Amino acid sequence: MAEIITLREAVQRFVNDGDTVALEGFTHLIPTAASHELIRQGKKDLTLVRMTPDLVYDLLIGAGCAKKLIFSWGGNPGVGSLHRLRDAVEKGWPQPLEIEEHSHADLANAYVAGASGLPFAVLRAYAGSDLPKVNPVIKSVTCPFTGEVLAAVPSVRPDVTVIHAQRADRKGNVLIQGILGVQKEAALAAKRAIVTVEEIVDDLNAPMNACVLPTWALAAVCLVPGGAHPSYAHGYSERDNRFYQDWDPIARSRESFTAWIDEFIRGTADFSEYKAKLAAQEAK
Repeated sequence: MAEIITLREAVQRFVNDGDTVALEGFTHLIPTAASHELIRQGKKDLTLVRMTPDLVYDLLIGAGCAKKLIFSWGGNPGVGSLHRLRDAVEKGWPQPLEIEEHSHADLANAYVAGASGLPFAVLRAYAGSDLPKVNPVIKSVTCPFTGEVLAAVPSVRPDVTVIHAQRADRKGNVLIQGILGVQKEAALAAKRAIVTVEEIVDDLNAPMNACVLPTWALAAVCLVPGGAHPSYAHGYSERDNRFYQDWDPIARSRESFTAWIDEFIRGTADFSEYKAKLAAQEAK
């Protein structure tokens, strides 16, 4: 059953050094506030899983929280490279980063397999691709019924998954609306799932066929309005395109990146204080 607690307490209780952690959210509902809290608490040696590593993982990698990245695409969407990711892979700063690259279809199916309690996922993929040559966990299996050769990959079963959503009720049930990505599957595949939400309400008023994560599938629900910034939360906030553009020069050098996280993440008590400091800077 999900406990309604602060994000600080949830990260402290449910995320351990060395864990495999998935922060999922596609285009919107990206759990940025959770990445900040992982940095504030100095979590380390994490294996990070995400279909589309963007700014949230550039932050965690640059802050020295990660030892390995499992992913299917990485970049600053609409802008360019993730400079902290590149620096870790190419030059080992702030520490070496192991990478395990998959296709989108592969990683999505791996989450589904994890949520289903299966050891691996099977899919039609990688014909003509060189990716299996550089990722030894991509294997092949022969269908016992048709003889067809298919790709097989290990299921993804994170120790902790963190997602952002629009609403939770006071029992800890969570409603996700808009683009779903793999949030549902990532949460159900995890040993422990933390959900940050825009608001907590008496009644979800979930429409028919809505995606509702039941309280019994979650460890914690945390009230963090705006916790997806700079991504958007459908029905609550818009995408902050300027921040994605501004991130490129901030992350480009080790010095400017470190100064930024020292001021805006390590130098703030929580995401609310971070947003206030960021707003004050932008108003200058």
